[in-house]
Amino acid sequence: MVQEAPANQTALTELIMLGFTSQPSLACLLFGLFLVMYMVMLLGNGLIVALVWADPSLHTPMYFFLVSLSCSETAYTLVVVPRMLGDLLSLCHTISFSACATQMFFFVALGVTDCLLLTGMAVDRYMAICSPLRYSAIMNYRICCGLVGGALTGGVLFSLILSVLVFSLPFCGPKHIPHFFCDIPPVLRLVCPGNETSETAIHVLVVLTLILPFVFILLSYIRILMAVLCMGSAQHRRKAFSTCGAHLTVVLLHYSCAIFMYARPRAHYMLEKDRLIAVSYTIVIPMLNPLIYTLRNNDVQGALHKLLGCGPLTPKG
Repeated sequence: MVQEAPANQTALTELIMLGFTSQPSLACLLFGLFLVMYMVMLLGNGLIVALVWADPSLHTPMYFFLVSLSCSETAYTLVVVPRMLGDLLSLCHTISFSACATQMFFFVALGVTDCLLLTGMAVDRYMAICSPLRYSAIMNYRICCGLVGGALTGGVLFSLILSVLVFSLPFCGPKHIPHFFCDIPPVLRLVCPGNETSETAIHVLVVLTLILPFVFILLSYIRILMAVLCMGSAQHRRKAFSTCGAHLTVVLLHYSCAIFMYARPRAHYMLEKDRLIAVSYTIVIPMLNPLIYTLRNNDVQGALHKLLGCGPLTPKG
């Protein structure tokens, strides 16, 4: 996407990613670290998909959403991490303007899809705990597919609107992006002065897209907590807290980074710290999510034991 520039502007046809460091020794160290984390993430998400596919006992709405989230996060990291790893070993960090726009489109689309999938998972937990008698009738396969499809459609539509708004602005440079991928804040730093109104509109749109699902999830969990505390069985309370606790942990990790990164005014951007935060939500959190969902999940652990031929887990107590 190359733009015609007025006389006092510079037409940007390519950009240069500054990345993390220009020191080869440090770049090799970071490459090894990020590669290991990326492989762990791929293994974890792939294992979740394989376990749910192989074990009929996991063919439930909760695990359907979990598989959808694993697939979405794997695709989300594929947009950023392979190029980041390549740049760490390369002397050439240039990216065309159209490739930058494409990377931002897919990154935002899959990021928003993740947010909406987490919202769908909150709906699932709300129905399972607050309306258990109607749960099977309401959360059927058609509804689950509709929620997942709606999350993906919402992510694509939002990203399309955002990408058009961002890349229709005039860019003056410099052509150096102080980041390791085409994220929204560093790209907006290249926009010519005098477009503050458009930038504010983009900022408000992003903030609303983050805050509204997050508030909905929090309200759902307040209602879930009230329902759990009213349960008569301690065993049922423990099971509810276990399944909801993993999801709520992922929600807080995901949204805390996203809100910190995108809900701040532009004047508060901190380039060095922002790169570290970006590493957390592009590779660290996707790596941790499979561990969080499976660490204390007896259903998944039991499926893993059966897949490995170790026999079922012995119930505790």
